[in-house]
Amino acid sequence: MYRGERAAGGSKGEVGSVDRKRINEALDKQLERSSPSTSRATNGKDKSGHSLLMGKHPPDHHRDSRSGSLPKANDSNVADESETNTEESDVSGSDGDDTSWISWFCNLRGNEFFCEVDDDYIQDDFNLCGLSSQVPYYDYALDLILDIESSHGDMFTEEQNELVESAAEMLYGLIHARFILTSKGMAAMLDKYKNYDFGRCPRVYCCGQPCLPVGQSDFPRSSTVKVYCPRCEDIYYPRSKYQGNIDGAYFGTTFPHLFLMTYAQLKPQKATQSYVPRVFGFKLHKP
Repeated sequence: MYRGERAAGGSKGEVGSVDRKRINEALDKQLERSSPSTSRATNGKDKSGHSLLMGKHPPDHHRDSRSGSLPKANDSNVADESETNTEESDVSGSDGDDTSWISWFCNLRGNEFFCEVDDDYIQDDFNLCGLSSQVPYYDYALDLILDIESSHGDMFTEEQNELVESAAEMLYGLIHARFILTSKGMAAMLDKYKNYDFGRCPRVYCCGQPCLPVGQSDFPRSSTVKVYCPRCEDIYYPRSKYQGNIDGAYFGTTFPHLFLMTYAQLKPQKATQSYVPRVFGFKLHKP
């Protein structure tokens, strides 16, 4: 149910800046308050589906979980179905019942930089040390990522459900930044690097050198992700506007450099050629 609602809402790159700002502010306030509603009432966990946290919504009223509710007029059902079919193209692959939240999230348009983090890695509390204080609704967000059904979702308001979904994306991103520094994570990112999933350097003299994602800060909401070119050793904005909205902390400042140390054979020779400006064939004088 959750994936269907999110697919109907479109990819996260299409969310308006006003709605994103509103959600971020609400997350910050919730984190500061440390509301009792973020604490687990019970510790029971059952793996049985993807409908955790979310109250059951009527099939005719698809809600955009990232940008508010849509009109509930009966004559809008046909338009809603058409919109759903169009926006489901944001997800590559099937939205069948056997698709995990992690696979669904990584296949969203704009999330091509992400690799799939192993469930075993996420279930190890040692790997998540310190994250509970950074992410509101931590327990519910973690359940959502792991496809664990919660019996407390019906008690949440629409706004709280929205915050849980955003918190799950934030939590997954912070876990992802740690996972890609492990041997398994680097192997997954190596496949993406070889497939040019991170794009190529836009600099002419780098001759299409494959890039790697990098953050300018390890703290969330400090800056968006950039791509690092190993040849000219500079960073650039991603070409896709969807990828350009990803938080840089979800990749961190360490990854590309540790990656090139691990796979030293992939490190190219440093670019030596540079552009020389000329006027009527003469080099410009440098004062």
